[in-house]
Amino acid sequence: MYPDEPQASSLLVARRAGFGPGLLRDLIVAARPLQWQKNLLLYAAFVFSAGSAWAWREPEGWLPLLLLASAGFVLFNVISSGSYLVNDALDAEQDRMHPRKRLRPVAAGRITVQLAMSAGIVLVTGGVLLSFLLSWQFGLVALAYAALTATYSLLLKHLVIVDVLTIASGFGLRAVAGGVVIAVPISSWLVVCTLLGALYIAVAKRRQELTLSQAGHRDVLREYSLASLDQMSAVAGASAIVSYALYTVTAENLPDDNSMLLTLPFVLYGFFRYRLIAERYPERNADEMILSDAGMRVSVLLFAVTALLVLGFQR
Repeated sequence: MYPDEPQASSLLVARRAGFGPGLLRDLIVAARPLQWQKNLLLYAAFVFSAGSAWAWREPEGWLPLLLLASAGFVLFNVISSGSYLVNDALDAEQDRMHPRKRLRPVAAGRITVQLAMSAGIVLVTGGVLLSFLLSWQFGLVALAYAALTATYSLLLKHLVIVDVLTIASGFGLRAVAGGVVIAVPISSWLVVCTLLGALYIAVAKRRQELTLSQAGHRDVLREYSLASLDQMSAVAGASAIVSYALYTVTAENLPDDNSMLLTLPFVLYGFFRYRLIAERYPERNADEMILSDAGMRVSVLLFAVTALLVLGFQR
């Protein structure tokens, strides 16, 4: 027996077991860290409570709230990453037929279905349990979010219309979680605008999938048509924009001079720009559109800066 045979045999066993130098990298990719930007919604309640729950000139008031919101953001990242791993494990066979999803670590076979499922369950369970350490109310919202994503992966994503409504509800729970974790009143306007905006994005995502796969990747896509999705997108987008416009002039926690209307042009641009990119580049995900498109990045930045200035210095 040659001296290097045991080492070669060990490497072969390790590869068959799914272990290797790239495993950690593949797990990180499968956890989809780019999707964490969706959880930035947890900061919305903090931002829009400026002037009522805290003031810029009093760091002792806003710093603890910011830290709590950040802790909630991290925990939702853990839970959502676990949910993505579970979803990829359940959808591995279908994802192999998708032009882009087939490249994901689980669908490509770089991570076993068993490992993805186990890691996902550990992350979701751990994230929910740790959420109760912040407050029992936040823990319940985190539990509801985890239950919603699990139900979506197992059942709801196969039901036409219910699938996009479930995605939108997940964003709504993120917005609620942001208010609960810092213990500030949750604006109904915030929830409504979030739900409608998320519904607009979810419908656009279904349209992209239908355009790319011609309904072969997912059974529920056969229930949709480009015409119906365009109509749903128009309704959701218009409703979201009108709701936000009404929010800027009627919400009690905003300045009486209606200066929050200054943020409306950035919202309009963001919605129109997103639709334009989604149709032009159907292979791009929502997170890629926001991060890679200069127009989207600028509109989001200007919206955030303007909102903070209005809320922080005009109250």
